[in-house]
This record gives sequence, C-alpha cells and structure tokens, in this order.
Amino acid sequence: MAKEPKAPKTPKVPKIKETDPTKMSRRRQIIETYKMSRETDKRLGLWMLGGFLLFGAIGFVLAYLPFGGGTFGLIIAIIVGLLMGFLGLMVVFSRRAQQAAYHRLEGRLGGGAQALTMLRRGWKVEQMVGFTKQQDMVHRVVGPPGIVLVGEGNANRLRALMVSERKKHERVASEVPIHEVVVGGEEGQVPISKLVRHVQKLGRQVKPAEITDILMRLRALDAQRPKVPLPRGPVPTSMKGMRGNMRGR
Repeated sequence: MAKEPKAPKTPKVPKIKETDPTKMSRRRQIIETYKMSRETDKRLGLWMLGGFLLFGAIGFVLAYLPFGGGTFGLIIAIIVGLLMGFLGLMVVFSRRAQQAAYHRLEGRLGGGAQALTMLRRGWKVEQMVGFTKQQDMVHRVVGPPGIVLVGEGNANRLRALMVSERKKHERVASEVPIHEVVVGGEEGQVPISKLVRHVQKLGRQVKPAEITDILMRLRALDAQRPKVPLPRGPVPTSMKGMRGNMRGR
C-alpha cells in the first residue's frame, strides 16, 4: 500500500524584531540602549563595573561602621553595599549612554531635533517648523524661557531662515521672549551634546500658565505650514526609549 505523500511543512515566518521603544518592555529598552551605547563606547561595561564597585564600597562602609562589626552589621552592610552598587551602576550607565547617543547624532540630519526630545515636562518641541529645499531646518521649543528657535544646517542659509521664522513668531507673540540657537561645532554654535543644557539655561521668563496661551497662538501659525516628515533612523527613534531610561522610569 503506497504511503501518502507528507504534506509540505509550512515555512516559519521569522519574527520581526520590535524596534519601537514605546512598545518595548522596560528590560528590553535597557538591553537595546546598552547594545547601542556599546557600539560607540567600548568601555561602557568597565565604567559600569567601576561605578558598581565604587558606590558599593561606599555603601558598605557607611552601613558597617555604625554597627561596629558583628554578623548583623555585616549582613546589613552587604545589602546596603549591593543596593548602592546597583545605583552607581545605573547612574554611570545613564550618563555614558546619553553621551553615546549624542555622539551618534552628531552630523545626522535632524539630530538636533531628536536631542531636544530629551527635554522634560514643561517643554513643547515642534520639529521642522521651518525648512529649506537644501534640508536646513528650524525647530521650535516653547518653555520657561519663552520661544526658542533652534536651527541646524548650513549657517549661511540658516541666517535668512531664522530671521524669517522670528518675524512670523513675533507677529503672533510679540511680547514673548524669542531666543535663537544654531546647532553645530563652529564658533557661536551649540554642539548637540550641550543643546538641551543650553536651552534649559536660558532662564525662566514665562510662567507655566502663560505657556498654554502661547501654544494656542502658535496653532494658527502652524496651521498654514506644510507638513514635512522628519527623516528617521535607528539612532533618533531609540532616543525616545533612552529618554525614559535616563529618568529612571
């Protein structure tokens, strides 16, 4: 009796690796952040180990001395040392990962806009409110300093674009302070690695209640603009998940 031919096996469809940080688990975000940072910072593991040992040793000593020795004091000191060690490890990891992320964004189109996403609550970032055909762009940040126009691209072409954007914003928010920042490594420009800190140091010139009113005024201005998608890549999109890791959330 002839055997029936076996049915062909259904080919397994390979699982697509999730790359959106917002859909990743906390553990997965940390792992992916570490892998990306490790590509740029080869000594990341050593720095993390050093942070663990240093903070752990400090925690052990501070917890051991008050008890004056003994088994109970030793157990408490070990527990505190481990907790302090993990705290130090995460502090070092977040700092080094942040620097690695900024390093990867240097020279990338839209890198300044992605760096601005590291700003915390109380800040509203709008990417590419102004742009040119040569891919020069101006982003807008609304926060405690007022309105901050952040340009990236060719300095000569940006000059006219920044002036144009400033005039547009002054028409709808004439009494609001407007600051201009150009991203880059030349004189008078701000490197990506210092962009967020520079914007935060512009001071507090607008009250939180006034920010809502400013945003309402800017909606009419934005409604007249064409929507152009900001170029994305593996580094910029991962900054979203990395931002959560930096905050310890």
